[in-house]
Amino acid sequence: MSSQDLSAETADSGADAAADSGADAAAEATTPETPCPVIDSIEQIGSQWRLVVLHELLNGEARFNELKRETDANARTLSRVLDDLQETGFVDRRLEEDSPVATYYSLTDKGESLAPVFEEIDDWAHEWLAECDA
Repeated sequence: MSSQDLSAETADSGADAAADSGADAAAEATTPETPCPVIDSIEQIGSQWRLVVLHELLNGEARFNELKRETDANARTLSRVLDDLQETGFVDRRLEEDSPVATYYSLTDKGESLAPVFEEIDDWAHEWLAECDA
């Protein structure tokens, strides 16, 4: 192969690479990066313990120890989860300072708005996970 042939081949492959790179950039520009609302929602409510606590609070206001007993979470985990849920606006915290001192947790409007989501998940589970019940 002569040096002219080698130069021409190198130039052609450089042009092909540039064309491929341009096509990739165009494809990336038209394709959304992530399904943001779904990902953002999962990040806020998606941990196992957050879901368990939110589901339990759908039954109404509960004291810390009641939530601990009903969810089987240890105190440290439950405290962290409740702090996270309060910070993201799903849960309200109320401190009762009369004797005995107690902390109560309840869902905010944002938290209560998840009730239909839990109902849909329950319906889906009964339809698609029925074989697990047998």
